[in-house]
Amino acid sequence: MDTTTDRSTTGRIRITATAEGQERVLTEHALAFLLQLHDRFEPTRQHLLQVRRQRRAAFADGADPGFRDETRRIREDASWRVAPPAPGLEDRRVEITGPIERKMTINALNSGAKVWLADCEDASSPLWRNVIASQVNLQDAIRERIAFTSQEGKEYRVTAEETPTIVVRPRGWHLDEHRILVDGVPMSGALVDFGLHLFHNADELVARGRGPYFYLPKLESHEEARLWNEVFVVAQRLLVLPQGTIRATVLIETITAAFEMEEILWELRDHAAGLNAGRWDYLFSIIKAFRLRGPAFVLPDRRSITMTQPFMRAYTEQLVRACHRRGAHAIGGMAAFVPNAKDREATERALAAVAADKAREAGDGFDGSWVAHPGLVETCREAFTAVLGDAPHQLARTRDDVPVDGAALIDLSTAEGSITEAGLRSNVEIGIRYCEAWLRGHGAVAIHSLMEDAATAEISRSQVWQWIANESETEDGRTITRERCEALVAALEHELERHEGDRFDEAIALFRETALEEAYPAFLTLAGTERYLGEGTRRPSTGSIPVQPAPEGSAPEAGERGFEDEALEAA
Repeated sequence: MDTTTDRSTTGRIRITATAEGQERVLTEHALAFLLQLHDRFEPTRQHLLQVRRQRRAAFADGADPGFRDETRRIREDASWRVAPPAPGLEDRRVEITGPIERKMTINALNSGAKVWLADCEDASSPLWRNVIASQVNLQDAIRERIAFTSQEGKEYRVTAEETPTIVVRPRGWHLDEHRILVDGVPMSGALVDFGLHLFHNADELVARGRGPYFYLPKLESHEEARLWNEVFVVAQRLLVLPQGTIRATVLIETITAAFEMEEILWELRDHAAGLNAGRWDYLFSIIKAFRLRGPAFVLPDRRSITMTQPFMRAYTEQLVRACHRRGAHAIGGMAAFVPNAKDREATERALAAVAADKAREAGDGFDGSWVAHPGLVETCREAFTAVLGDAPHQLARTRDDVPVDGAALIDLSTAEGSITEAGLRSNVEIGIRYCEAWLRGHGAVAIHSLMEDAATAEISRSQVWQWIANESETEDGRTITRERCEALVAALEHELERHEGDRFDEAIALFRETALEEAYPAFLTLAGTERYLGEGTRRPSTGSIPVQPAPEGSAPEAGERGFEDEALEAA
């Protein structure tokens, strides 16, 4: 079936896939809005992506990241602050994350968390049906009309009296949306996710006492934050929204961003809501940046790299200092454990570890933290309430005792732990199992009682690549070679539980390409999208996400709103 359609009145936009609910999302006015964003900001995005590649090459040649001299005045000026907390973002002591699947959306809204991070990025596979369903589900959740009935007949509805504030995480700057082409060029996935949510939901959110709020992933510099701020300013003008209506929390999940935290807040200051310690992507970024720098930059097993490691402590404490010095919230990292009712003893041990981790964050000055499962909400809340009490945050605790120490951020020699056979096997298994689920459309996957997403899969495959490249040894003295890892892949291949419609063959090929080949792809998800997902139309949908039409008599769609910019209306 030919799924190519021309949906733009200008004839410039081609949409090359179809999904249920698409007509509600890709309205003529919504596409015109996206076209405006694309035309204004795509050249800058491409330039910044080239800067990323140049910086990455410099690190491989021996350069170290550091604080930038040209922005010293921003760091040394103690007078400036970001905007005060926006409605619904004053108290963020527990935030739950997850993909915007219909059932999981309802579970998140019923979880009791203060904030729900509605994730279009690392917890979501970018199949076209997911891209569209995420926008449909956001529309319905915000308008309190979301419901879901499973194949077994179980009904899911929002029953909580108070639901979390919704904060949407769009895709990163590096990802294209290749199902929406402008003059044959893919749109930015980030602008598609951001633009569709803002266009359809901003007015409704404001009317309900909240606002369009975002988490910004994978930023590598304050220039990339500046681009987002320029997008916000233009988008608010086009949609006749007061400047500052949009608020954004930035994930500090790259080693370069760790050296530019205050500059990032400065660039976004009228729209800034805080910074988050994106611990898993941060580890991935460190491995990626220093993968060719020799044994001194090789890290031990992933599970031994806890937040108490000195270089991770330096990262989190300097993040709290930067945030509170500027009046911004500091949000802690992910608790990825998935409670298992069948193993009560293991669950109790894991909950105790989560409680200790959250107590450490609260004690360090964080204002809230993340969990990946509703069963962890209460544990996180208790840890932060023990420190915060009835106060919504601890912004007044500026952590002036924390030194601004760039050397501590990249001193990996202090990392404790070793590389084990079990750790190597785990990386291979997690990488392959996650890739298989991701290719079938699942971005958050429970593997051995841990919620794995794209960030943890990136760590797994990157560690394998780095260990091979540096001829690292496991603690038993055996060198990690490509042949040894291929043998582990072959052994796992025989142990996998195959089922109809699985994509293990492609997942193994993707893992080999990104972990075992000499060339190192910058992103697993980028390689996977380009080679295996294509336009999202090559394989039939298996178990498509149910989408319920808007009820009759509901509020008019955002496509009927007016525009300030006459050129946009004409488009």
